[in-house]
Amino acid sequence: MSGFRLAKGGAIDRNRPLSFTFNGKFYQGFEGDTLASALIASGVDIVGRSFKYHRPRGFVGAGVEEPNGLVQVGTGARSTPNIKATTIALYEGLTATSVNAWPSVEFDIGALNDVMKRFIPAGFYYKTFMWPDWHLFEPLIRRAAGLGQAPIEADADRYDHAHIHCDILIVGGGPAGIAAALTAAQGGLDVVIADDGPRLGGSLLWDFADQTDDGVAFAKMAVTKLGDTDSITVLTDTSVYGYYDHNFLTARQYRKPPGASANGTANSGNTAERIWKIRAEHVILATGAIERPLVFANNDRPGVMLAAAAQNYAMQYGVAAGRRAVLFANNDHAYKSAIALKSVGVDVALVVDPRQNPDGYWPKRAREMGIVVERGAVICDVHGEKRVRAVTIGKASDNDEAPEVTQTVTCDLVLSSGGWSPRAHLFAQSGGKLRYDEAIHSFRPDISVQKETSVGACNGALRVADCLVEGSAAAIEACAILGKSVTAPIFGYSPETPVTQPQAPYFRAPSPKGRKAWVDFQNDVTASDIELAARENYVSVEHLKRYTTLGMASDQGKISNLNGFSIMAQTRGVSVRDVGTTKFRPPYEPVTFGAIAGRRIGDFYHPIRRLPTDQLQRELNAQFEDYGGWARPYCYIRDGEKKEDAVYREVRAVRSGVGLFEASPLGKIEVTGADAGVFLDRIFVNTASTLKPGKARYGLMADENGVVFDDGVFVRLSDDLFLCSTTSAGADHMFLWMEEWLQCEWTDLDVYIANVTTSWATFAVAGPYARDVLLKVTEGVELGNDAFPHMACRAGTVAGVRTRINRISFSGELAYEVNVPAGYGEHVWRAIMEAGAEFDITPYGLEATMLMRAEKGYLHVGADTDGQTLPQDIGYGGPVKKKKSDFIGRRSMVRPDAKRSDRLQFVGLKPIDGTQALPIGGHIVEETQGTRKSAGYITSSYWSPVLQHGIALGLVKSGRDRMGEHVRIYDDGSFRSAEIVSPVFYDQNGDRLAS
Repeated sequence: MSGFRLAKGGAIDRNRPLSFTFNGKFYQGFEGDTLASALIASGVDIVGRSFKYHRPRGFVGAGVEEPNGLVQVGTGARSTPNIKATTIALYEGLTATSVNAWPSVEFDIGALNDVMKRFIPAGFYYKTFMWPDWHLFEPLIRRAAGLGQAPIEADADRYDHAHIHCDILIVGGGPAGIAAALTAAQGGLDVVIADDGPRLGGSLLWDFADQTDDGVAFAKMAVTKLGDTDSITVLTDTSVYGYYDHNFLTARQYRKPPGASANGTANSGNTAERIWKIRAEHVILATGAIERPLVFANNDRPGVMLAAAAQNYAMQYGVAAGRRAVLFANNDHAYKSAIALKSVGVDVALVVDPRQNPDGYWPKRAREMGIVVERGAVICDVHGEKRVRAVTIGKASDNDEAPEVTQTVTCDLVLSSGGWSPRAHLFAQSGGKLRYDEAIHSFRPDISVQKETSVGACNGALRVADCLVEGSAAAIEACAILGKSVTAPIFGYSPETPVTQPQAPYFRAPSPKGRKAWVDFQNDVTASDIELAARENYVSVEHLKRYTTLGMASDQGKISNLNGFSIMAQTRGVSVRDVGTTKFRPPYEPVTFGAIAGRRIGDFYHPIRRLPTDQLQRELNAQFEDYGGWARPYCYIRDGEKKEDAVYREVRAVRSGVGLFEASPLGKIEVTGADAGVFLDRIFVNTASTLKPGKARYGLMADENGVVFDDGVFVRLSDDLFLCSTTSAGADHMFLWMEEWLQCEWTDLDVYIANVTTSWATFAVAGPYARDVLLKVTEGVELGNDAFPHMACRAGTVAGVRTRINRISFSGELAYEVNVPAGYGEHVWRAIMEAGAEFDITPYGLEATMLMRAEKGYLHVGADTDGQTLPQDIGYGGPVKKKKSDFIGRRSMVRPDAKRSDRLQFVGLKPIDGTQALPIGGHIVEETQGTRKSAGYITSSYWSPVLQHGIALGLVKSGRDRMGEHVRIYDDGSFRSAEIVSPVFYDQNGDRLAS
């Protein structure tokens, strides 16, 4: 155990100790610690095991770049797996355990894989588990997959989503982000600055060579000033993880530490995390850069750490990661880390630099402090099993041979620095193009495609002074674009700009024979794995990623990808620019499922809409089910009835008397304007513009492929006003479909659209006595056949309420649809029921409606159609054959494939035995030369209580040409026989609905 707490320093509050447990042991830290800093201060070396070989792992980084320190935090329902310990703010009572280790992180049985690693290199699973059958190995592999354990109890925490619009979004609260925010604050624009740390400052809080730097004071001043500016919104503990089209970004904000509330007690309703959905006029990315390690033998041992991470722990948290350190670096900046650690009492034994003449400002200052610098040298090997004990030093060379060993140095901490990689992830997500910069040996932003500017370290500017300049300049430019003139403020802070030498393009030290050099620490990808991928021709970076799993761990290759690409470039003999980089995709860092779901859980996952008469239906003992997002009556059960009995009773009541159906969810879209008819001619397969006011017509809608996707009835209320009905489930989709065509394609049309579905209560009064019932409560409307024929619309009053009545039938009986304002729904329902009492009026549910429409052969889009059904397949080819003006999907309907005679066509199917309904989904089977093939399938099937036999609808190959043919239907190992018939089983001439 080598890490320890420094006697002074850091931003922690030493007067507020915090107790926590890790792997069952009690430890203590301070307010302001992270779990990682507290563990290092407590001397904990091993915090996890690698995924593949289960090698012991210690902390490498100090932030989101950390690949090793994944832990499970909390217990029970509040247990959260796979959180980086470097990002967890310590709190009283925190409980954490290591993941991917059994029985313990100190002794892991899975480490046997490490002994066998020569037999399980990259890609071994692709070659090993294909024979004799992948499924034989699948259960074992699935059990081995994953890291932490997902809790099985319901999450008691609360998660929120919030939307915010701003003029300028600044991502990153380091020196560049602060400079941009202070500059933009002068313009009075709405500015949001988001940073994933608990306070603004970024590298200013730790990246100095002693503890007298005034960058911390500057950061504190900026925080105060920004907090006092009304137009500035500061979001700390907020990670912006996604950048999408039109400057839409998403961010996750911790509202409390995971697993407990901020005061350490169980969360009692406070928001645990919040997803921010941000729309910005302009975005300034100031996300900084990540130090990357060097690749050398056994560089994955606990105690091998990024140089900047060790400096961060010392300066921010007052923690030394070791007592005696060796630094291996190819750049001047890393010397600052050696100087900083030396200044707080860590013995920096040696700096190993592959460059022959590191004589910049920081190397010189390091030597002045007595730090020995070994020039033209590399680390050949790291000694120690569960903690670094020593390193072997050798001479740097330009070939791939193992270097000549010169000395062995004892140490318990190895610091590694291979330069800095700009955090260009969000820039790339936005669609921006990256370029390889030889000066920093990394990819950086090049061409923006959105209203975005990258500044500071994420743009390759690694000096603080340059970050301040770029941040301020970007804000001035953004404000000018938005119509505000601002100037660069006087920051009162002048960071030093020492002369530095270029970093060496050195990133890898050749390993001695039998030693592995690690590139991706979490997924155990080694340099030899990448070389193997090259030999097997997986040279594309995307193929390399998948073949070796490079960059596929939870850290998404933040510190490993570029080293992997460099090794591939070296192996192929090309430049890293030629190798390229993989795609950067959201999220930038893992996001919990709770945060993604937000409040959309339980009843809020898919909020069920209620009928205007919901409470009244419950009084009638309606049995509710979810139909297209609406809670609707399936049927109405009376004493002693089963659901099936109730449905049959309701059907018989409508067929012989009168029934009342709650049809309010029926889609209702008003289309108005001088060009309303022209617009609907293009939307519907059939014609709307020739319809007379007061008349209704059946309408069919198809997509661009000619496939039927909705239907309904449209009514012309006046010359420039149509009311279009849709299926209940399709109302919202149909409205958006119309809006898309109107706003994106036909912008010249004078048309307005409104979805008024929920504004109206709709009741269907159906059955032979429907007219008699309505006559008792209706005024101002002649209900007789001559004055009010089928497929017509009239206006009047029902029970004293202004109404629109449509003579439309979905049951095949005489029927009227009564539409009244939703607020009057219950009143009108009761009035109709009272008027129908003498006729024994019966409420009927959706299942009875569906059964009656099947008897009548009415199509149910989505049930009786599939993703290939065209209008002519359902007997609706007239508009296609006629020279009607163009409509959506018309050209697709005249393709050769659409004219095939053997397409699946809509028909009826009657069971030969007649004893029971045919199986829904059963296939019509044909046998040819001993081979069975499907010739279609059943889409709807019922037992008809009126016809006293089974009825079915289906899609059958060449169905309309096969009327009267007997076919075999297969389902679940058995066969039934049926006759192909007309889909209209009941009242084929339509006499009853026109009565």
